[in-house]
Amino acid sequence: MKPSLRFLRAAAAALLPASLATAQLAPPPQAPAADGEKTTSLGRQYEGIVNIECNTLEVDYRTPWNPATPGGGSGTGFLIAENLFMTNAHVVSDASRLIIRKVGDPTPYRARVKHIAHDCDLALLELVKPAAAFSTVEPLKIAEEVPKLDTTVKVVGFPIGGERISVTRGVVSRVDYQEYSHSGADQHLAIQIDAAINPGNSGGPVLQDNMVVGVAFQGYSGDVAQNTGYMIPTPVMRRFLKDVEDGKYDRFVDLSITHFPLMNPAQRKALGLPEDGDLGVMVASVDSEGSAGGALKTGDVILEIDGHAVESNGSIDIDGEQTELAEVVERKFAGDKLALKIIRDRKPESVEITLKGASHYLMQANRYEQQPQYVMFAGLVFQPMDKPLMTVAAPGSLRSRYWFQYFTTDELYREKPQPVVLTNVLPDEINTWLREFSGQIVEEINGVKITRLKDVSDALQKEDGSSFHLIKLAGEGRPLVIDRKQAADAQPRLLQKYGLGASAYIE
Repeated sequence: MKPSLRFLRAAAAALLPASLATAQLAPPPQAPAADGEKTTSLGRQYEGIVNIECNTLEVDYRTPWNPATPGGGSGTGFLIAENLFMTNAHVVSDASRLIIRKVGDPTPYRARVKHIAHDCDLALLELVKPAAAFSTVEPLKIAEEVPKLDTTVKVVGFPIGGERISVTRGVVSRVDYQEYSHSGADQHLAIQIDAAINPGNSGGPVLQDNMVVGVAFQGYSGDVAQNTGYMIPTPVMRRFLKDVEDGKYDRFVDLSITHFPLMNPAQRKALGLPEDGDLGVMVASVDSEGSAGGALKTGDVILEIDGHAVESNGSIDIDGEQTELAEVVERKFAGDKLALKIIRDRKPESVEITLKGASHYLMQANRYEQQPQYVMFAGLVFQPMDKPLMTVAAPGSLRSRYWFQYFTTDELYREKPQPVVLTNVLPDEINTWLREFSGQIVEEINGVKITRLKDVSDALQKEDGSSFHLIKLAGEGRPLVIDRKQAADAQPRLLQKYGLGASAYIE
């Protein structure tokens, strides 16, 4: 079983674009911090590191009409420019109120989210009213390169167990791609360190030679691994900050392919490659709606991507470090061009791809700052399929599970961009014996094909002269039949009985 990652609420440091601030780029770190380095909690070097208190409003997908319930947590953040703080997205997600506290200053300062990127777990905050207390604070400086393996780093933040700032030390032990737990659907470059990182450290800076080399953001729970934490490295931070220069965040782009290594000599020979060579990966699938749709084909062999030779295990060399070939794409934006050298049908070709985002993969992503959508009719609750819903509803229907699991890989989104599930049946005399149908995908209502939630609302309002509503579910031979007049009479009763303020919420 794949071990689960836990969040470590804390704020972070990052490389700031010119349009946002004047944070300085520093030369790459060369050595561990000196033993005599000052690390007192009130040291001037830590003045820009802040504690973030977050009050949240959390929705319940089981009862999407109910008001959100209050929650909260805390993390760390740090100043990267005048009135601009960086932290993790998961520290401030679903925030209803944010408070920043400065080291050595008990004054609570109201803050708000300026930009947030759930796919890479980063956010920028600003004070609602700029405070004089921060006017003399020097923003943390950002190292230009990724720290080297086996070098020492410090994690600074406000972990659980105390209210004062905490400093722990560790060693960079791995640079690799990892799933970012906050989104649950994205993988980016991450750096593993063995410094003690605990809840509350999230968003805090990871320092080397007093310069930021990363942002603490997640780690394994104690029953899986000890002292194994991860930080977001500067390339990811740099891309996020570059993205928001125009005032909005547009998300990462993706090549939208899968590939597998070419190690087998016979397979290499069949594809027209040297049997003893060490270059090239084979394209296993191409998302027709993704960046590579129409440009790459299954069976193509990628030899080079944007001037970087692709090893037979799928790795490339960037800045002297071996990493996934996707890292080239990670550093680009929508509309950028990507040049590839490939082998197709045993012949060399050059291909150029224009990169773009892919929204359909969000089916498997966690959602934040969104009110759950629903339609309640005659006690039947219809909701759009997404990860939060599937997590709490866990429908027993194998067809529903298939649609969720293979929505992107089997390109099911082409048929139904927003599959709708009958998630619940609120007991009432109007829907007797229909509860067994909950968890099924809705195929058709009153002759209208259902491809998104709005289709449900439109179909139920359709007047076709019939005395009944007919609801067809995927894979079910018999339809659900509901008397139109009885349904109209039951709606006010059901709204009052189950405490619904409205029959539907559709974005």
